[in-house]
Amino acid sequence: MEKTVQLYEGKAKKVFATEQDDLVIVSYKDDATALDGLKKGTIAGKGAINNRMSNYLMQLLEKQGVKTHFVEELNDRETVVRKVSIVPLEVIVRNISAGSFAKRYGVAEGIVFDEPTIEFSYKNDELHDPLINSYHALALKLATKEEIATIKEMAFKVNEVLKEYFLTLGVKLVDFKLEFGRLADGTIVLADEISPDTCRFWDAKTNEKLDKDRFRRDMGGVEDAYKEMMHRVFG
Repeated sequence: MEKTVQLYEGKAKKVFATEQDDLVIVSYKDDATALDGLKKGTIAGKGAINNRMSNYLMQLLEKQGVKTHFVEELNDRETVVRKVSIVPLEVIVRNISAGSFAKRYGVAEGIVFDEPTIEFSYKNDELHDPLINSYHALALKLATKEEIATIKEMAFKVNEVLKEYFLTLGVKLVDFKLEFGRLADGTIVLADEISPDTCRFWDAKTNEKLDKDRFRRDMGGVEDAYKEMMHRVFG
């Protein structure tokens, strides 16, 4: 499978067309951004780690009945995925209070919820991805009622599978962001990535942060945290 023209470049990835209309190649970068793009930097090796980990987790989810865009890993940084039109909703599932949730509602980080929460952001850089609810999403025609129900169901299933999986690696899945896309026939599939860029991972014993928060908060040890997650997943 060969890249033809570049279709898109985002903060963390580039997307290329291929000779097949329904397939694209995603290429992961080492660039890192945080705080709504105000903070920029590079995390050495991040692209390869996120690519490989994301592909592994997508395949794990496929086995559990979650449809994803994954097709084939080409090399450390590049993967063939099904072409989707992204539903402009960022879907955030939370198991433990952290980050913007703790800040927004004035609670401490680390409170374990009785059951997971879900929230939507309108995926729109100009508006800084504002929080919205499902009624807003319907009013703005971002998705249909059926699509929202499917997305919620899939997001909770992803949480169930991954939470259990990461605990076997000695990692708490604190929260994570998902994106979904529509295939040409309208089928909703999990798209984007699942990585230390999009998830909060804490060591199950020490609560040490093993994700992009180390970059966001200038904690140091960013590369080491990503490598540690890679090591836990692939051994």
